[in-house]
Amino acid sequence: QEQLAESGGGLVQAGGSLRLSCAASGRTFEYYAMGWFRQAPGKEREFVAATSWTGKSTYYADSAKGRFTISRDNAKYTIYLQMDSLKPEDTAVYYCAADSGFRDLIASDLGEIEVWGQGTLVTVSS
Repeated sequence: QEQLAESGGGLVQAGGSLRLSCAASGRTFEYYAMGWFRQAPGKEREFVAATSWTGKSTYYADSAKGRFTISRDNAKYTIYLQMDSLKPEDTAVYYCAADSGFRDLIASDLGEIEVWGQGTLVTVSS
């Protein structure tokens, strides 16, 4: 069974950067696609970025393109989300997710995603 633990959230000024981490455990992790979602106050959860289990394929939401970078280190069973040029509208709880199907993540098929982390709060001030 996969278990995910996010870290790296916090308060940052607009234009700054944060790097989120998500540590995974479980024997199936090697074959799982991984991704990040976020949920802002009063909003529904939305897709941010995803990577295949090999790390060779990535996919980004329009809001993340050019500013965010997803990566994974399978030796450490960890994925990362490097967030640059942060804006106040990036303020949200960020959730790590894992699924055996890359397509489930990039399609934002929330009902099919198998494992969720507990979330880490990112607050971007003006």
